[in-house]
Amino acid sequence: MGLADALVELQQLTERLRRECPWDREQTVRTIVPHTVEEAYEVADAGLAGDDAKLLDELGDLLFQSYFLALLLSERGAGDLEQVARAIHAKLVARHPHVFGADASARVTTAGRVRENWERLKVEQEAREGVFHHVPEALPALLYARKVQRRAAAVGFDYPEAAGALSDLDAELAELRAEIRGEPEPEHEPDPRVAAELGDVLFACVNVARRLNVDPELELRAASARFRARVEEAERLAAADGRTWTELPLDEQDAYFDCAKEST
Repeated sequence: MGLADALVELQQLTERLRRECPWDREQTVRTIVPHTVEEAYEVADAGLAGDDAKLLDELGDLLFQSYFLALLLSERGAGDLEQVARAIHAKLVARHPHVFGADASARVTTAGRVRENWERLKVEQEAREGVFHHVPEALPALLYARKVQRRAAAVGFDYPEAAGALSDLDAELAELRAEIRGEPEPEHEPDPRVAAELGDVLFACVNVARRLNVDPELELRAASARFRARVEEAERLAAADGRTWTELPLDEQDAYFDCAKEST
């Protein structure tokens, strides 16, 4: 069976589920989109883990999400899967003049130049109104910040190099330290000035990540996973010594944690 047959069969399956499955019949865009977001994260996790079998499986789940959402469009007469495929095909051709264009001056040889051209073409082809036209506010905060920064950079409002972004982070950290006055009570509203300065620090961190070609969302998730693994290993090491890690004083917990860092 070829690719075309497989894709048509998946379309037919999607249509049958919509007709005959009580759960699928009840779904709307609003109820499906949370599943789409979840599947996208599962694809990312599988890809980052280097698990090809898992990636193959999760890509199937994400592909089905595209099919289902396109079917909902067709029910409203607003489009269908063919239009989705043709639209992205046309968009990719238009955004890659260095591959498909006849004008030799449009050809570029570096990924950086491709990115610059991509952002410029998006502005021209989408007829954007304002710098931040169509920035999705539902994005996770780290990705939203990066998207906003990329839009600003596309019109030249950006540090010329990563050193500038790092200096800005240092300045924001200094401003945060200046606003902190003592230890706050747990479970109380934060000082609004401290909260605002911390927000600036986080935004500056994202800017540094962007300039260093680091995805802040993925790396924060990876750092959280490393921390979790190290705490679990520290707990295991303590248990091997006949001790309960959660009941140890901080300095002894920290010692086990340091040992765990060496092996994870």
